[in-house]
Amino acid sequence: MKYGFGIDLGGTTVKIAYFDETGKMLDKWEIPTVTANGGSQILPDIAASVKGYLAEHNIPDSDILGLGIGVPGPVNAKGVVNKCINLGWGVFNISETLSSLTGFPVKAGNDANVAALGEFWKGGGQGCDNMVFVTLGTGVGGGIVAEGNLLHGAHGSGAEIGHLVLNRDETVPCNCGKYGCVEQYCSATGIVRLAKLHLEGTDAPSALRGVEKLTCKDIFDAAKDGDKEALAILDQVYRYMGEFLGNVCSVVNPEVVVIGGGVSKAGQVLIDGVVPYFKKYVFHAASEARFTLASLGNDAGAYGAFKLALDAFAGK
Repeated sequence: MKYGFGIDLGGTTVKIAYFDETGKMLDKWEIPTVTANGGSQILPDIAASVKGYLAEHNIPDSDILGLGIGVPGPVNAKGVVNKCINLGWGVFNISETLSSLTGFPVKAGNDANVAALGEFWKGGGQGCDNMVFVTLGTGVGGGIVAEGNLLHGAHGSGAEIGHLVLNRDETVPCNCGKYGCVEQYCSATGIVRLAKLHLEGTDAPSALRGVEKLTCKDIFDAAKDGDKEALAILDQVYRYMGEFLGNVCSVVNPEVVVIGGGVSKAGQVLIDGVVPYFKKYVFHAASEARFTLASLGNDAGAYGAFKLALDAFAGK
């Protein structure tokens, strides 16, 4: 039996998990992401944590098939990162660098794509060949599996569905510099922004007006209690989500759409709101896509990262 590590590199923490080759997670832990000095300490810290774990548990290097890692930025098939702004990284080969630090082969991918692979392998997309994964958090990320293969794209930015343009009349820029991106309306921050704009445009009473630091959860909770303005805000959000997912699915024609990220904690009400608009906008032959919530939670990235390594290095 061979073993390996799946690593999910985030802006504040690095999640590291130890797996056997069947995909069973045997252990997991976190270390802080140190972004000072251009993120120069991040990979040495990961290498030290992995090697320390092996030493502590008396696991020989020969048992390890390799490491997989998901990073918050574009990564091409050769493992070259094309800038991770949140980490302070420029352009370099992360696979080669981490491999030289650990002594193990390394396979790298974009974090949203890798999380999609995790859900495809062991989560909401299990048993399907074609899947769209969307993560609705502070931003909007995505991953696409087509005919059983994760779509990376020529430059590692395949499935950046958060930056499809939904509103050509938008005057406020997205974090990417463009205007009217999906992320501006369907992320947790985007939903709060829509709510504030809506409330500014009406004098109608709403429980949301008394909330000092409005959150996405506040809006869903108020809607659940029947607040008319909260319901109107979410209807706008559902329309945006249904439209952009309809466009994506018209291209990809997946069996399943898996929704993850913090916004997905709203539960089935989110799917029930999105699907009618999805049916309105999607091409008819792609309209039978099933919607489900992500099931791996914060572990999706680690599962997907290990799957990258397993596919690349098992049996070699």
